[in-house]
Amino acid sequence: MPVDDDYADDDYVDGNALAGELQELFAVDVTIAVGECAHCGRQAPMAETRVYTRAPGTVVRCRGCGGALLKLVTAPHARWLDLSGLARLTIRAPEAAAG
Repeated sequence: MPVDDDYADDDYVDGNALAGELQELFAVDVTIAVGECAHCGRQAPMAETRVYTRAPGTVVRCRGCGGALLKLVTAPHARWLDLSGLARLTIRAPEAAAG
C-alpha cells in the first residue's frame, strides 16, 4: 500500500533520523546478541547458530529447528541482509553486556 505524502500525520521525520542509532547498533559484536527464531521460538545467542557459507551467500540456521534465521549475500557493489527468520534480535548495550 503506497504512502501518500499528503498524509495528515505530521509527527514524523524521514528515515535519515535512523542514521546515528543504527550505526551504533550495527557496530557491535552480533554473535553475543540473542536471536529469537520466528519458526520455533528458540532464543539463543547468535554464536550458537549453525552457519552455512557454501551457498552464494551466508545462511544462518536455528540450532533447534533448522529454520533460516538470516541470509547475507555480498557482492562488490552491495550487500543484502534478510532477517525474516528472526522474530527478534536483542542487542544489549555495551555497559549492560560487560556487567
